[in-house]
Amino acid sequence: QVQLVESGGGLVQPGDSLRLSCAASGSTSDDYAIGWFRQVPGKKREGISCISNSGYSTYYTDSLKGRFTISRDNAKNTVYLQINSLKPEDTAVYYCAAQDACGDYEFAWGQGTQVTVSS
Repeated sequence: QVQLVESGGGLVQPGDSLRLSCAASGSTSDDYAIGWFRQVPGKKREGISCISNSGYSTYYTDSLKGRFTISRDNAKNTVYLQINSLKPEDTAVYYCAAQDACGDYEFAWGQGTQVTVSS
C-alpha cells in the first residue's frame, strides 16, 4: 500500500516560486499516476495537475496552466509541483494523491502541505 508525504510548503511573498514534493513509499513509484490538488478551508478541493506513472503524460487544469509544472523522478519515488509567480489566491493546503491513471479514483492521499502567499 502506498503512502504519500508532501513537503515544501511555507510562507512566501507574491511573485515567489515554490517546489512542492510528494514522496512515495510502500510501493514502486512507477505503478501509479500522481495528481496534485489544493483546498482552501470552506471551499471544494481543486485539481491542479496529474502525471502518468511513466512521467510521459501530464495534464493541467485549464485555468491553472502556465504557472504550474508537474514532474516526477521515479528513481527517488518523488513527484514535484513547481509553482511560479505565486499569488495570494494560491494560498491553500496542497495535496498529492495516487491514482491508477490520471482521472481515475484517488486511492491514497498525503496529509497536505500549507502554502501561504502574503506580503
